[in-house]
Amino acid sequence: MNSMVQLDSATAIAAAAAVAGNPVKIVAQGVNVYYGEKHALRDVDLDIQERAVTALIGPSGCGKSTFLRCLNRMNDTIPACRVTGRIAMDDQDIYDPQLDVVQLRARVGMVFQKPNPFPKSIFENVAYGPRIHGLARNKAELEEIVAISLKRAGLFDEVKDRLGDSGTSLSGGQQQRLCIARAIAVSPEVILMDEPCSALDPIATAKIEELIDELRENFTIVIVTHSMQQAARVSQRTAFFHLGVLVEIGITSDIFTTPKDRRTQDYITGRFG
Repeated sequence: MNSMVQLDSATAIAAAAAVAGNPVKIVAQGVNVYYGEKHALRDVDLDIQERAVTALIGPSGCGKSTFLRCLNRMNDTIPACRVTGRIAMDDQDIYDPQLDVVQLRARVGMVFQKPNPFPKSIFENVAYGPRIHGLARNKAELEEIVAISLKRAGLFDEVKDRLGDSGTSLSGGQQQRLCIARAIAVSPEVILMDEPCSALDPIATAKIEELIDELRENFTIVIVTHSMQQAARVSQRTAFFHLGVLVEIGITSDIFTTPKDRRTQDYITGRFG
């Protein structure tokens, strides 16, 4: 088949090796999501491996962002939304009524499509989470957490002399890295990214993609993307959604070169989507 996305053999081998021995971090079983009468997700079974990037691809409205928001219960904020089935992280049901949702969202961070820094200083944007979760005993510890988070987000050298400036004064790409720094400052185990580069130029996108590749050494990452090229570059596993159904999940190189389902092949070769 003539795929739109080219993967060299070294990339394919590296991707397969990257996830071969990784344990499963999140298990979704029989997940259905309803928005009122609309059945948005149907019987999704999906394992997400630890310390790997899982890309969710598919046409607009196919359910990939809906599934992503299930993983930290963001759908709870939508009154008409109902979720059934089971999603467990480290064998704990995240929809258990006894579970503290605030703590869950500290463990499962979220980076949105459009950069959304708080109207506070760069320092306060990153310090906010650690402060409210009591992760620093004093000012020195808080400053250390902020510096480390900005370094991990690849932003520290660019902003170290203006931490008092507003986060909204940064460029779009810098704002998105600031939001990533804010997400990782509370030491999450999982980072969810909903089209994190769609509002960015190619240079800023490349920086975010490099950052994602570095972060997966310490975090489990799930990314929704409309760019199949991006999925091929940053992920080790790819899941293809269509009309609310998880059609196929597998090693990224396999999905793009030898998909098992005709619908996957039609999508990645541009026949629909």
